[in-house]
Amino acid sequence: MQATYQALCEHGYADLTIQRIGDEFAKSKSLLYHHYDGKDELLLEFLSVILDQFDDEVPEDAGDDPAAHLDALLDYGVTATVDEDRERLTRAMTDLRAQAAHDERYHDLFAQSDEALRDHVADVIRRGVESGAFADVDPEAVADFVLVAINGARIQRVAGGTEGGIAAARAEMADYVQSQLARDADE
Repeated sequence: MQATYQALCEHGYADLTIQRIGDEFAKSKSLLYHHYDGKDELLLEFLSVILDQFDDEVPEDAGDDPAAHLDALLDYGVTATVDEDRERLTRAMTDLRAQAAHDERYHDLFAQSDEALRDHVADVIRRGVESGAFADVDPEAVADFVLVAINGARIQRVAGGTEGGIAAARAEMADYVQSQLARDADE
């Protein structure tokens, strides 16, 4: 998987071949050909592993404060600055996400991961509504918006965004969440 990641980062999807992955692989290249019919089979396994890691990194509830949990989720999804490794990974994932438009297998993997994050956000919002911490909103609708904003910010980061633009988007997301979820003062 590391060899796949290195080759994908260096060459991008369009110029990636099993041979180029093999050039990064410490073991025999014939092992790659033995286990995978082509680059997409290998990339789909790589994508599945990476998306599972992303799912494992999603901030879990650290207490009884749904607002703090939601804020942590937004920070996780939209950060103004990332280290070089995270930037490379975001570029690689964006390259693979583009394949979802033409390949149902990529689409299905990203859809499962997106749905898990959306459901997580909706659960946090639902818990906040039930506890009275949030206004009575449609948790799924707000979660849909949050997911689209997170994915858009990730794509923007690698497709020409600036740290200032990403920071501004994160601030706007906080304002949106505040305007949608804040309880009225007289309640």
